[in-house]
Amino acid sequence: MSSAIPQLEGRQDLEAAEKERIEEPIESSDSRDDEKDTKKRHEAESIRSGQSLSSASTRPDQERQDGQDGEPRDLESLQTTTTNSPPFSIFTTKQKRFIVFMVALAGFFSPLSANIYFPALNTLAVDFNVSSAIINLTLTTYMIFQGLAPTIFGDLADMAGRRPAYLIGFAVYIGACIGIACCDTFAALLILRCLQSSGSSGTIALGSGVVADIATSAERGVWMGWATSGPMVAPALAPVLGGIFAQFLGWRWIFWFLVIAACCFVVPFALTFPETGRNVVGNGSIAPQGWNMSLLNYLRVRKARRETAPLERTTTRESQRTAQQALAKTRKLRIPNPLHCVKVILEKDVALLLFYNSLVYCAFYDVMASAPQLLADIYGYDALQIGLCFLPFGCGCFLAPTISGKLMDWNFRRTAKKIGYVIVKGKTNDLKDFPLERVRLGVVVPMVIIGDAALLCYGWVMSVETNLAAPLVLMFIMGLTLTGAFNAMSVMVVDLYPLSPATATAANNLVRCLMGAGATAVIIYMIDSMGRGWAFTFVSAVVAAFSPILWVLEKWGPGWREARRVRVEAAKAKGERTEDAEKEAPGDPSMPVDGASVVREEEREKG
Repeated sequence: MSSAIPQLEGRQDLEAAEKERIEEPIESSDSRDDEKDTKKRHEAESIRSGQSLSSASTRPDQERQDGQDGEPRDLESLQTTTTNSPPFSIFTTKQKRFIVFMVALAGFFSPLSANIYFPALNTLAVDFNVSSAIINLTLTTYMIFQGLAPTIFGDLADMAGRRPAYLIGFAVYIGACIGIACCDTFAALLILRCLQSSGSSGTIALGSGVVADIATSAERGVWMGWATSGPMVAPALAPVLGGIFAQFLGWRWIFWFLVIAACCFVVPFALTFPETGRNVVGNGSIAPQGWNMSLLNYLRVRKARRETAPLERTTTRESQRTAQQALAKTRKLRIPNPLHCVKVILEKDVALLLFYNSLVYCAFYDVMASAPQLLADIYGYDALQIGLCFLPFGCGCFLAPTISGKLMDWNFRRTAKKIGYVIVKGKTNDLKDFPLERVRLGVVVPMVIIGDAALLCYGWVMSVETNLAAPLVLMFIMGLTLTGAFNAMSVMVVDLYPLSPATATAANNLVRCLMGAGATAVIIYMIDSMGRGWAFTFVSAVVAAFSPILWVLEKWGPGWREARRVRVEAAKAKGERTEDAEKEAPGDPSMPVDGASVVREEEREKG
């Protein structure tokens, strides 16, 4: 009896405290409501002006939660803080390293297939009984399809996810390599090289899309540098491998080697590589479906379900299903449309950037395509020796992405500090008022100047037939600087058009490869008619003559970028179903989408 009395008294004390809390003076509630409404109005006005707020104070580094234009869709969104906002990507640093490593290996095959072929050009010309100019058509057609194929694979990847596009591309590539290894006619070689290019070339555009999925603009330079390191290793290794095979085993073994290497890569890739497409998995928190799911993904999801309580498991499964359905509405599976790249190219700033980037690429490839014949004519080298001469060039190409990537990120941080712009690590940063063009082009300009000067010297060094050391040093400088400038401009393409990075990179490939195909087709004729020195003088003069494009982009590029943003937001406000408006749904790479936010958005629409 005595023990029950204290319990009763304790319960009465709790009830009294709860009653006292509920019955607080309410005469001040109206004033508090007025203060809250005033505060929310101020916060809404700040967000409309491009600033981001926390619940306590105005913070320029706060993430925008509700839309790319910063307009809040409800008052609840105004109460979010930096700590509560979803990260841009939930992939850990280790996972990002693995993803970028696999992307770099996948991107290795396209330039590998192109460059491993160079030392065997003379041998192939003899075997198929054609001239050096005719055998160069296999380079030209390869580059044409290297530009056309990514327009299809890029649209497929932005629509259906990265994994399906990768797997389809490698299936085509392996089949084409087997065909080339067995072909006996020049026509078959020409056609199969086109298929080989189609299957492998999409990996470059897909790699840029994957990096845009997992990395913000502030850190994109380094990640993009690592992702493109695979394609840059190829110019160093491929000619040596091609020379060895052509010299000792025959040129057919070049393509059997590519078949073996591709199979050894694609099996672990299919088993372990996660889907990163933001219109499929958001920021990585939404489980993929169907062929977007790797075996490793499946095992992890199955293990998580087993270790979750039954009630929580049902709730989690339902929320995941709702999130998947919401994202599925933003992507309609259809036949990939290569014309989407044309829409990107028609943007003024993107068009100028792609055109100038292609000129740099043409200069780069003119050196690569003409080197086998020049080295054979001047120094009398065989296929193996020609392949070894490409090593300095390849070493420069290998170092370029890392150096240019670190320079871009350093320049980004330096400029942000100078103008008082606060970078939020791991979150989406509003680049509306950020001088993005000046940051990226500040790395491009000095590299283009140095690389173009080296190109001019290279032509005259080859003309006077001096010691081999001179052209090799110049090839290293060109590989480092021209590739570094090309890499920086490629990152800028993704920054200018983040809505569909794979499609934007495919547009980049389309322009540069078509122009590069023309350059490789005529460079031998130019050297024969103009001479080595004047031919490369002309190429370097073209690059220099169009260099003011960089100044135009820095001066008027920000205005064009802002006009495009305003145009897209106006289309959204009017309810127009434009291509850009559709792509700014939860799958937009520039938005920090997670599963919970997609579910909340779906519930709002139902409400």
